[in-house]
Amino acid sequence: MADYTKLIIQAEGLMRRLEQMLPQEAAAPDWGASVAFRWRRRNGRGYLHPVVHIHKIGLDDLQGIAPQKGLVETNTRQFVQGIPANNVLLTGARGTGKSSLVKAVLNTYAAKNLRLIEVEKQDLIDLPDIVDLVADRPERFVLFCDDLSFEADEPGYKALKVVLDGSIAAATENVLIYATSNRRHLMPEYMGENLEAKRVGDEIHPGETVEEKISLSERFGLWVSFYPFSQEDYLKIVAHWLTYFKAGAITEAVRQEALQWALGRGSRSGRVAWQFARDWAGRRKLRGR
Repeated sequence: MADYTKLIIQAEGLMRRLEQMLPQEAAAPDWGASVAFRWRRRNGRGYLHPVVHIHKIGLDDLQGIAPQKGLVETNTRQFVQGIPANNVLLTGARGTGKSSLVKAVLNTYAAKNLRLIEVEKQDLIDLPDIVDLVADRPERFVLFCDDLSFEADEPGYKALKVVLDGSIAAATENVLIYATSNRRHLMPEYMGENLEAKRVGDEIHPGETVEEKISLSERFGLWVSFYPFSQEDYLKIVAHWLTYFKAGAITEAVRQEALQWALGRGSRSGRVAWQFARDWAGRRKLRGR
């Protein structure tokens, strides 16, 4: 009898451990804790973790990308007002403000019930669960996928396609996907794929592999392209951030240092301009102490 009781206790303990390992229904977060959340997984369970310190960048801080700002802000304003809006794919040169623009529109429209959920690429398979979690909420949610790219047959690739426009279930009206990528079609393109192309009359038709890659990016209703900055644009961005850091005007000496800084990094991007202004302001204030 004692052995039988001991066996039952061991079995119950085993069942409890197995239950902890099994995926559970996503727990409702504290919606008042933040306007931005990150999707996280622990012990097979997904949950929304509030972001305490949000990057407070504003739309006015983003220089040299006025057309791109106009497109994304207009789309977001439509979304928060409950009128039709599109999923957005922001692609192009690195450091030109793709991710910062998404953060800026969140800061601009958070007071109008806009919320952001950042989802890492490896967690895209959980997109249907995230959509179900927020479906009945009054807020408007942007699911943000930063620096997105896929290799062939990754599970997140198909999950994203389904949520964008491939499921029998209609997409909820309070969710959009904003994704950034350095690749227009989100997947690598190989020389050999050109051999699949066929000529039909005077037209060139891409092969099945290329069509499959294009099919994902085409599910985003709005494409926003970013381009490398000219030297003049780069220096304007430097001047803006110097003013932001209260580090004075951009003199000829500062201009030359800013250009040398960009040359050393092989890029005249907005990110490089911000890094230079931050470094210059820090050194200037250090000398003043």
